[in-house]
Amino acid sequence: MKRKLVFQTLVLFLSLNAFAQKFELGKVSVEELKEAEHPKDPKAEAAVLYKKGRTYFEYNADKGFKTITEVETRIKIYKKEGYDWATFIINNYADSNKKESVSFSSAYTYNLVGGKIEKTKLKSEGIFVEKANNYWERNKIVFPNVKEQSIVEFKYTLESPFISTLKDWNFQMAIPVNHVEYMTQVPEYFIYKTQMKGALIPKTNKTSVSKTYTGKVTEKVNGDGGYKNVKSEVNINYIENQDTYVLKDVPAMADESYINNIDNYRSAILHELMSTKYPNEPYKDYSTDWETIVKNIYLGEFGSELGKRSYFEDDLNTILKGVTNPDEKIAIVFNFVKNRMNWNQYVGYFCEKGVRTAYKEKVGNTADINLILVAMLREAGIDVNPILLSTRDKGVAFFPNRNGYNYVIAGIQTPTGMMFLDATDKNVGPNILPFRALNWFGRVVRKDGSSDDVELVPTNLSKNVVNIMATLGNDGVLKGMYREQNFDYLAYVYRTQNGDLSEDKYLEKIEKTYPGLQIENYKVANKADIAKPVIEDYSFTHDGVVEKIGDKMYIDPMLFVAKTQNPFKQEKREYPVDFSFPNQEKYMINLTLPEGYKVESIPEAISMAMEEDMANYTFNITHAGNKIQLVVTLDTRWPIVPSTHYEGLKNFYKAIIAKETEKIVLKKA
Repeated sequence: MKRKLVFQTLVLFLSLNAFAQKFELGKVSVEELKEAEHPKDPKAEAAVLYKKGRTYFEYNADKGFKTITEVETRIKIYKKEGYDWATFIINNYADSNKKESVSFSSAYTYNLVGGKIEKTKLKSEGIFVEKANNYWERNKIVFPNVKEQSIVEFKYTLESPFISTLKDWNFQMAIPVNHVEYMTQVPEYFIYKTQMKGALIPKTNKTSVSKTYTGKVTEKVNGDGGYKNVKSEVNINYIENQDTYVLKDVPAMADESYINNIDNYRSAILHELMSTKYPNEPYKDYSTDWETIVKNIYLGEFGSELGKRSYFEDDLNTILKGVTNPDEKIAIVFNFVKNRMNWNQYVGYFCEKGVRTAYKEKVGNTADINLILVAMLREAGIDVNPILLSTRDKGVAFFPNRNGYNYVIAGIQTPTGMMFLDATDKNVGPNILPFRALNWFGRVVRKDGSSDDVELVPTNLSKNVVNIMATLGNDGVLKGMYREQNFDYLAYVYRTQNGDLSEDKYLEKIEKTYPGLQIENYKVANKADIAKPVIEDYSFTHDGVVEKIGDKMYIDPMLFVAKTQNPFKQEKREYPVDFSFPNQEKYMINLTLPEGYKVESIPEAISMAMEEDMANYTFNITHAGNKIQLVVTLDTRWPIVPSTHYEGLKNFYKAIIAKETEKIVLKKA
């Protein structure tokens, strides 16, 4: 029995020792400063040597509980490209009612000078507090005297009155993390639901310790004048639940191409308040489901705003005078709201100004504008409902909670499916959502409070069609006409990226994309008419598509529009490939050959497809006399390709590039 007890004590000691590894601010070593590259990731520009945090609770008799999160971090800078890691930013919520606070301490830069450690303190001029918007402040520190091989370290403290959720704790970053640990110290009065996300799971240790609170509490006491708050001195014994999470040698999280929001895949832990049981008070359950949450949102935030009508009735009667067709009504009301209202860049599912004020001032947040749209369409006799969703930059909600959503659009059920409308963006049309709102799933909320998930990912192919008619001269210079048409989401991309550019700036952008191209007689149609595709026409010359060797010419079959680089370069992919929407690229090229030359060889035609029809590609080329015709089509049918199919996708693009960079060979007759 004694031997068993000794063994159990040894196991407990080893377990605690593993979680109590010493990392202390100010204990920077010469060896750390001498390190010229990360031992496990030599390409890393910087690395987190350690990051240690804990969240605990404090009680105030007047204000109740608050959470305090203390974080210590030490970062090694290896290369100049890593200097950005010597700037740290943390945001805190700050509105007129409740505010979080942030403070920094123990912030130093370390360098090795003449074999000795030089320590430079962060001064007040390196600390900045900026107003990000009406709700958030941005706290930034910029470390001084940063060089290659410097080390920076600091501590920050975040105090928050919001206990319904704890701050998410990220174990993984864009640079390697040697050691990261996090502890929560939660009084027994609070039960949190925890959720791990990401592929890396930390080692966890859970313990409970006895604590005593000595101080004042506020209680409601029933006296002669009714209930009143009374403060009293108390000694309260309670249990504190301590959970510690540790990860070591965490690899850098690369922000790969074609990704929705990398935070959706980052290894992290999330906490959501599930229930409370305060002394001498009944148990209170906060756990819920999405159906209950959206019903409460509808009855609360949406109900009163959607019931208002008088502020727009005269305008609605004017714009719909004589119109009876429902589709026409939808188009007219949608365009009216979109053109009248201006988005103030704030997202939310609750109104900032209220629909009446927003309509009058012609400006509002996402809820102001899109709830005006829903109300006007309903008044016009259209069966339309708000759809709640989470934006891409917010990420996917892991818990059913009111903060899981931060955006609202309008949805109309049609015989062919749900039609989505968002009047906050001038460049969108029906069923074209701004990319910020294109985030997998939303939830439609009906008048009776019922709700259902709706898929937001588009299913129809957005098309890009390019026509080139060109003639090749004996001098190797190509001349011709170019036409490009962009439909649906690809038209939206064009308008968003290029709508504000002058013609000169835009043509400069194209010519930079295709070196050697010179454009003349440029015309664009439907740039502002979102109901139609964007159509570009221009004449061109290009002197870089032909290589002359002896009596032969070597020509790129797709001239200057071939794919030459694979966008998928990583050996392995941890996250899905997100193309945002299904799309089709189609190229139709007619080439007239120079006099005195004949075709010696042309690439073979091919047709290939990925498994499950994720994508397919055809390359059809023919020639007759002095004419070559080429039709190339790439259909990307799956907007989201799972990481398990990454190797196949990478090889698919590799084959496309190999085909499009083959040569047409001409020989002097």
